[in-house]
Amino acid sequence: MKGLFWSAAIAAALALPSAMAQQTTPEGYSLQQVVIVSRHGIRAPLANNGSALAQATAKPWPTWKVAGGELTDRGALVEIFFAHQMRKWMTHEKVLSTEQCPTKKQFFVWANSLPRTHDTAQFFVSNTFIACDVPIFHQRKMGEMDPLFNPVITEDNEAFRQQAVAAMEASRQRVDLIESYKLLEQIVDYSASPACKAQSGKPCTLSDEKDSFRADYRLEPSVSGPLKTANALVDAFTLQYYEGFPQDEVAFGGIKSDKQWQLLEKLKNSYQSILFTTPEVARNVAKPLLDYLDQQLVEKPAAAPKVTLLVGHDSNIASLLAALDTKPWQLPGQFEQTPISGKVVFQRWHDNKSNRDLMKIEYLYFTAEQMRNVAKMGFDSPVQRYTLELTGCPTDSNGFCPMEKFSEVMRKVAK
Repeated sequence: MKGLFWSAAIAAALALPSAMAQQTTPEGYSLQQVVIVSRHGIRAPLANNGSALAQATAKPWPTWKVAGGELTDRGALVEIFFAHQMRKWMTHEKVLSTEQCPTKKQFFVWANSLPRTHDTAQFFVSNTFIACDVPIFHQRKMGEMDPLFNPVITEDNEAFRQQAVAAMEASRQRVDLIESYKLLEQIVDYSASPACKAQSGKPCTLSDEKDSFRADYRLEPSVSGPLKTANALVDAFTLQYYEGFPQDEVAFGGIKSDKQWQLLEKLKNSYQSILFTTPEVARNVAKPLLDYLDQQLVEKPAAAPKVTLLVGHDSNIASLLAALDTKPWQLPGQFEQTPISGKVVFQRWHDNKSNRDLMKIEYLYFTAEQMRNVAKMGFDSPVQRYTLELTGCPTDSNGFCPMEKFSEVMRKVAK
């Protein structure tokens, strides 16, 4: 990445106001602690042209400037925008100071040990503390999943495996994807794809194929079949849109309306939901994160850093929020359920008037249009905020729930 561009971008960011800092805080409330669970930034598709994408269509895929799975320049820019606004907000609420470099007690960063998660953390941190060398904790060997962020099955028995697979199959049966599959087949001309030609003239449609689910010990929940193919295709389309590819190259020019985006993203959202959010699976694969949050926010908050940033994946956020029994949410302006670069922010507050602790959980994100136009929108374009609510921790009109209720939720799931 060109140093001159990023230096100019950072200088511009420091000169601009922040929309987040202008959020109204109830009188007498003070922010005590923040834990940010972030998805990595915009990346190139994981499925490259020689694998699932090439098999699903004979159409030529556009070329990316970075290798599959790597953070793009635009992904880095989004993190700079996030860092600028969140820095302003946290300093405004006095949970963070940028007048001096932070200690580990004040600011701690843990990223999964893949290039895209580490680079996401690096751009966020280096633009939160401009002149500081803030370390990013990760396991020593890069390229392998860190146990904290690795959403694998940890239950080693046949009864659990069968229960988990049955739950995923039941979840798949509850969602109607026929219209979504038909649109996807039309966009990629699936009947002319290498995958269909390999079937020797047999009828070939995604909607007629069957999914096969697995929940094997020490592996991620998985599916083979049309849902996996659809997820790879829609993921590539979504990333093309965010990255700013010309409209006639995004999904081969086949998406003309928000309704079509909604139909396609239903496939991707369903893939994630079925694999990672059924109760039987979510608590199991999210347990490392649940245990960590329990220690930081409930068991030993006094010993925890003031601000903690955890950078992982959509599967981490989806399973974590499902395990906490979060009420259904729909982020305005977004088609993704857990948008790229989005951040779930756990906030521990203290009401000084009534001497009680409170929890507030917000989803911070940019809309799909903001992501696509990120190079034009400016550093003061507001980050979107959406308050989440746990079934066991009802919120008041300002989005706060009693800390004792949040603690009860954590005790049930982090055990």
